[in-house]
Amino acid sequence: MVALGPFLSEIWVYPVKSLGGVRLETAQVEERGLQYDRRWLIVDEEGKFLTQRSHPEMALIDVAILENGLLLSHRNYPTNAVKVSFQPDTSMEVTVRIWKDWVPAQTVSKTADDWLSAQLQRQVRIVALSENADRRSPAIGGKESSLISFADDFPFLLTSSESLNDLNSRLPEPVGMNRFRPNFVIGGAAAFAEDTWKSIRISGIGFDLISPCERCVVVTINQETGRKGLEPLRTLSKFRRQERHIIFGQNVTGSGEGIIRTGDAVEILH
Repeated sequence: MVALGPFLSEIWVYPVKSLGGVRLETAQVEERGLQYDRRWLIVDEEGKFLTQRSHPEMALIDVAILENGLLLSHRNYPTNAVKVSFQPDTSMEVTVRIWKDWVPAQTVSKTADDWLSAQLQRQVRIVALSENADRRSPAIGGKESSLISFADDFPFLLTSSESLNDLNSRLPEPVGMNRFRPNFVIGGAAAFAEDTWKSIRISGIGFDLISPCERCVVVTINQETGRKGLEPLRTLSKFRRQERHIIFGQNVTGSGEGIIRTGDAVEILH
């Protein structure tokens, strides 16, 4: 039964950064984020990360979570696919760059490297985050930093369905929530109510809302076609600007581990 008041309406993970997302009914909360979320990364020959910012065609590669690995497939040609095992076929320690961080990682599959290179038409490699990687979120507002994965800055990202509805009411054509790549989508709350929340609890697990999420060109990429446009960034800039930044959603850290489920009540602590 869906909870009265705010509730968890959708759960998403993005196992390979900047590739397709996976919607879940239940998820394991870990310190770095949800299990499987952004634990793999695509890098170029110099070890620098690739994202949809410069390679929007990455949106067309779907990801499925199997019992013992990931399945990567091309949206327009579903039989064009490759498997990435949770147990690497080839395991070599490498150091990769994401933003300003140099992070220890492991190679996982030469077959997947070749497949991804063919899809993206450049030489790339897929790597997995090393368990001992000490990459951390920024320390903001007196909050301690948290271990993170290959996410941009924080372990979790939260948005709300009513905030998207408000935005879509202002757009010439509505956009899907997949433009914003959240982990948690909250239902049953007023539009942009999440801006005022500081701490919440879901299924007994505490989460702190640290800062608004600054938005970039990725939200202008149609996740179904891989094509860039002007919206919704242009419209957001008119009513969701904070100093020099355009914001939508909230960056979140967690203070526990456990299982969350779609439909769970979201307690607003303060």
